[in-house]
Amino acid sequence: MCAADGCPVAVEVFEGNTADPMTLSSQIDKLKQRFKLQRVVMVGDRGLLTSARIEQTLRPAGLDWITAMRAPAIKQLAAAGGPLQPSLFDDRDMAEITSPDYPGERLVVCKNPLLAEDRARKRTELVAATEKELARIAARVQRARSPLCGAAAIGQAVGAVLGRRHMAKHFQISITDDTFSFAQNPLSIAAEAALDGIYVIRTNLPAAQSDAAATVRAYKSLSGVEHAFRSLKTVDRWPIICNGTCAAASPRCCSTSPIRPPARRSAARPWPRPSLHRRRNARPPANALTRQRANHSRRTASTPYSVISPRSPAMSSASGAIASPPSSPPPPAHSTAPSICSA
Repeated sequence: MCAADGCPVAVEVFEGNTADPMTLSSQIDKLKQRFKLQRVVMVGDRGLLTSARIEQTLRPAGLDWITAMRAPAIKQLAAAGGPLQPSLFDDRDMAEITSPDYPGERLVVCKNPLLAEDRARKRTELVAATEKELARIAARVQRARSPLCGAAAIGQAVGAVLGRRHMAKHFQISITDDTFSFAQNPLSIAAEAALDGIYVIRTNLPAAQSDAAATVRAYKSLSGVEHAFRSLKTVDRWPIICNGTCAAASPRCCSTSPIRPPARRSAARPWPRPSLHRRRNARPPANALTRQRANHSRRTASTPYSVISPRSPAMSSASGAIASPPSSPPPPAHSTAPSICSA
């Protein structure tokens, strides 16, 4: 959970099979009880702040929200007679509309020309690749020797091709026991192309508190949160390895300074072997050999991290710090021992 400026204020770890919308109620309780906040605006993507979560969680709690709409909901707004029409973007790329399906909410519709070009290119490539594979299936059905016959067998092959790229909506299929034909669906392709590059932001904030441009900027600020979380999960810092269920399994449990791996590994969990495609007798270049020697000399002076298990004496239950193994040398004065951050 991050503040408006992207600063993380709280971290909580959930089970891996927990859906994102199911974690929302506990975060609302945390905001009200732990931080004592009275006015909160939740900004989340369309996978987290769904319509069901808004009606069942946010609205009863009295919270405001900024989120985006899914593609089926945008298609309903763009239906015949709907508030979302292509003429809105004749001389601008942002407009504000309302809909009776979303009472008390403002809908900010935006169009990104670059995104529209990218989606059109991808759709053209996917349709062409799918058509090429369907032509192969048609050739298998029509060949004289060992043809593909049977509606079930043909349908299974066709379904695998259409499901691989989700292109079933753009093709018209006809299957019998001994024939197979297909053709593109121009109406479906044109309807999807009309919405290329269009996305809709929904919020219940009044325009006096957040105008259309500020609402869109608030939603796009989620990219900074995602970038920070992605950096936290990368190998910028060596994580603490845990073979049990504990707080060290969280990506927040990283050392305060980069720590190199230990020179030796226990037999129970050896280091992975190098990839087989590397040449075993290949001599590295001179500059790489110099870096290896420098890293080896620094590795001998650095404090290795330890593998933590639930019964390992290396974990201190009082302070939450991880101590070095008894056989390892004391850390130098300039190094920082790894620690487990508290929630």
